[in-house]
Amino acid sequence: MAHPRRVSTFSLVARDPETGDLGVATASKFLAVGAVVPYAVADVGAVATQSYANTGLGPRVIAALRAGMPLDLIDQGLRSTDEQIALRQYGLVDAAGAAVTFTGAECHPWAGGSIGPGYAAQGNLLTGPEVVEVLSETFETARGPLAERLLLALEAADAAGGDSRGRQSAALLVVRAAGGYGGLSDRYIDLRVDDDPDPVPRLRQLLALQRLYFEKPAEGDVVPIEGEVEERLLALLRAAGFEVGTRWDETAEHALRALAGVENLEERLCEPGRVDRAVLEHLERLGRP
Repeated sequence: MAHPRRVSTFSLVARDPETGDLGVATASKFLAVGAVVPYAVADVGAVATQSYANTGLGPRVIAALRAGMPLDLIDQGLRSTDEQIALRQYGLVDAAGAAVTFTGAECHPWAGGSIGPGYAAQGNLLTGPEVVEVLSETFETARGPLAERLLLALEAADAAGGDSRGRQSAALLVVRAAGGYGGLSDRYIDLRVDDDPDPVPRLRQLLALQRLYFEKPAEGDVVPIEGEVEERLLALLRAAGFEVGTRWDETAEHALRALAGVENLEERLCEPGRVDRAVLEHLERLGRP
């Protein structure tokens, strides 16, 4: 039987014990790794499938978890029913934080994985075991939201050598019940760099944009539109082609909302007369030559 192209990569599958978020971060010398490796459903589980990846594994694991099967029995079932299991590699985490990593005997070296509290780290065709070691250690010591912890670990593993063939793509998936756009899906964060000579730093840039566009402003970052803030906002609105006066009024407020709509900043708009500093600073950056 012909084998599909191997997805030689490194990945981290994890659960955040504070929020219950589940996520997968992955990078590879492979086109669009995010289309193959990560799979997750909020409050159920997360999966990474790689090496000669079995893309049916994610839905199968999620279905088994929903049926109440424990993760260790799911792992046993995968090993006993997949004819090409020796070529597979995967990491699994359930909604309680139980974790499994598996590396088939015929995965290309260096290949291996490790598990820890609420996570599974694995990789194949890597520069060496230090990649998975750094992936695990960085995730365990990192602080902050799950997405940032996953990305910090991915960056550290990439710096430690990563895929021995080079770099091409990376992906970050975090699921949360009703966490997607408009609260209509669980795709809280779903970012991919499909073809780039240095994809992991680009993924960092995309996460920053995700936070800017879709996170609500923190109360401490919301300031009244007066004094210097008023002057800066009026200046950038004029530079953007809006006709506004010398003081903040209803016309200026409408102009700000129109400009924010053009730049996809609607989620960060505040009540009239107040502005999020992140909006002000981002719009000023956009207006600079």
